[in-house]
This record gives sequence, structure tokens and C-alpha cells, in this order.
Amino acid sequence: MFQTNESAVRDLLERWAAAVRAKNMTEVLSNHGSEFVMFDVPPPFESRGLAAYEDTWKLFYSNQPEPVAFDIKWLEVVAGDDVAFAFAHMQCIEPAEKVQRTRLDFRLTVGLRRLEGRWTIVHEHHSVPAT
Repeated sequence: MFQTNESAVRDLLERWAAAVRAKNMTEVLSNHGSEFVMFDVPPPFESRGLAAYEDTWKLFYSNQPEPVAFDIKWLEVVAGDDVAFAFAHMQCIEPAEKVQRTRLDFRLTVGLRRLEGRWTIVHEHHSVPAT
């Protein structure tokens, strides 16, 4: 079956979100490049490299009730032959609430490059609307 670049990127991001929910760090990291950069909602403002990225997930999981919520509400993908980006409305659980599950809506932007024949995430940006 032929898969378009857009559908390949969409599938990669859906597998990544499922890995986050399953706390499968090997799979969470598997499609990220070694020179990866992320801008996140909680500090640190910027994380560079896979070790720093993995540390942000340790913080995330330490504040999440079970089952972990990390849901794609909608996702749009634009992909060329070697570069793609995606943007999404995501939802997880507000870290301050452990007893009551309070939803936290956030935005996700992802930049990808095709490296050695496979799509690789090189940038993530998570944000919440300013109040």
C-alpha cells in the first residue's frame, strides 16, 4: 500500500502520542533526531538533545494521574519530500490536580526532516494560550 508523506507523518505522530500514553520511552524517543530541540510549557524553556528531552518526560509523568492522557484532538500535516511540519490541538491533564482530572488544552507544532530515508522529528513546540 502506498503511503503519502502526509499520512506517514500523521502515523508517526499518532504512534508517538500512543507511546507517551503507554509510558514507552524507547518508542517516545525513537523518531527524534539527535540534534532535536524542544520549546515546552513548563521549564526548561528550551531542551536540546535526546537526554534533555527524556528528562522533560520524567517531569511530565511525575505529575500525571493514571491513565496518562496525551490526546490529539485534531492534527494537520503539510509534507514535502524532505521536510514536513504538523500542528495540533492536544489535551493532557493539568499537573496541579492529582485527585480531579482537570483537562489542559495545549498546542503542538512539530518540524520533521526525512533523514536516511525516514521521517525524523527535529523540533517540537508545546504552548498554551496566554491568559
